[in-house]
Amino acid sequence: MQQIFNFIIRNSNRLLFLLLLGISLALTIQSHSFHRSKVISSANFLSGGVYEKINHVNEYLNLRTENEELVLENARLKSLLFNKKDTTKTPSADSIKGVKPADIIVSKVIHNSYSTHENYITLNSGTLSGIKQDMGVINSLGIVGIIDNTSPRYSTVISILNMKSHINAKIKKSNHFGTLTWDGKSTGFVQLEDVPRLASIKKGDTIITGGQSEIFPEGINIGTVDKIYIKDKTSFYVINVKLFNDMTNLGHVYIIKSKDREELINLEKKEKDE
Repeated sequence: MQQIFNFIIRNSNRLLFLLLLGISLALTIQSHSFHRSKVISSANFLSGGVYEKINHVNEYLNLRTENEELVLENARLKSLLFNKKDTTKTPSADSIKGVKPADIIVSKVIHNSYSTHENYITLNSGTLSGIKQDMGVINSLGIVGIIDNTSPRYSTVISILNMKSHINAKIKKSNHFGTLTWDGKSTGFVQLEDVPRLASIKKGDTIITGGQSEIFPEGINIGTVDKIYIKDKTSFYVINVKLFNDMTNLGHVYIIKSKDREELINLEKKEKDE
């Protein structure tokens, strides 16, 4: 303790100078915002540098723990990947009602328009794959359209979202028929016209393809009844049908081979000639 007192007495002038210098610096910093900001930024720089160095040390010390966590995370992600179904594979058509796998051609949509009144879809298959004009196009959810034109490797489809499209359809529970059209308004709805007012129908009923068409087999899903209107000055309903398909998001489709189409056309032509 005596040595401390002796040190203070011997260096009293220096210590007093340092004390006064510290007080003056403190007063200067407090009274001038520029000086205060410089001191604060310098302190932040120094403390940030210190914290960074400490963090590096901690990271190095914790490498083993972090590596173990990464190994567990990689194992979890690989498990999810290996157990995930591959949705990019070409789908199977075994589950499509009324269509045998041997009677279809699988193709992929490479262009799809849905923002005009006359929409078309382009497929990456054509006559080399056996596709012909007027073949029906469906997917696992329902109908898509009808083949319009073909080339060796490509074909175009008249989408059901085309105001020129007319497809035979019916109410599933009652077998009352009508003509499926599109009014050009919503991509999620089509219209079933000319349904007799005698038909028992309510919201939620299922609409399917009818049996009066040589293009689509009977029983392919289309959608459900959303709204029912009465056509002016007629005894028919107009039914707003909510599509099962999202026509703005199409991937693989199935083109239906109709073995009986030519026979039906020839028979109808013969009837007209007579």
